[in-house]
Amino acid sequence: MIDFTKRQQEIIEILKKHEPITAEQIAEMLGVSKGTIRSDLAVLVMTGNIEAKPKVGYFLGKKNLNRLERSDWWHRTPVKDIQGVAVTIDATTTVNDAVISLFLEDVGTLIVVDEEHHLTGIVSRKDLLKVTLGNAQAASMPIQLVMTKQPKVTTVTPEDSVYEAARKMIYYQIDSLPVVKETDNKPNLLKVVGRVTKTNIVKALIEVESEA
Repeated sequence: MIDFTKRQQEIIEILKKHEPITAEQIAEMLGVSKGTIRSDLAVLVMTGNIEAKPKVGYFLGKKNLNRLERSDWWHRTPVKDIQGVAVTIDATTTVNDAVISLFLEDVGTLIVVDEEHHLTGIVSRKDLLKVTLGNAQAASMPIQLVMTKQPKVTTVTPEDSVYEAARKMIYYQIDSLPVVKETDNKPNLLKVVGRVTKTNIVKALIEVESEA
């Protein structure tokens, strides 16, 4: 990998904002002569970071465009493009059955919903472990006594960006988020339409990188 000089990096930044642009215009913005940047432009063209067209000027090369597209992927990709199927249970499910569901579905959290698939809460592997340790009666307890209830559940919508989902996971130190939609303009009534996990995001990132 080539380490570009400060001036070469400045040239790339100028092209990001002003392409296509002539060598004279680039030199003027940098406060130097056209001759001074001739070698810099040559290096950037040879490495594929910028391209030149006669009578048009310089513009970003495919290598830089790919890099920009990848860095922008977080912000322009909606959650709905990478989300998975929500693994749900109802509030009357026992702790024992919830534990079985966790292992059968191989997930870290279960989303608790009502009969119309509205979000009522969420329960994690850690929650179930806490309640079962040293508690012989825990197995028959309804999950509604253990779950984190809906007002305190962190969620995303299908239209939220992948970046926003990742930001929430890191900030709240959680591995997955219910994906929800408001019902009939009632902000407290959220219908579960999927879930997004750290694994979903990592897999999508790998696909983006492999296509570059």
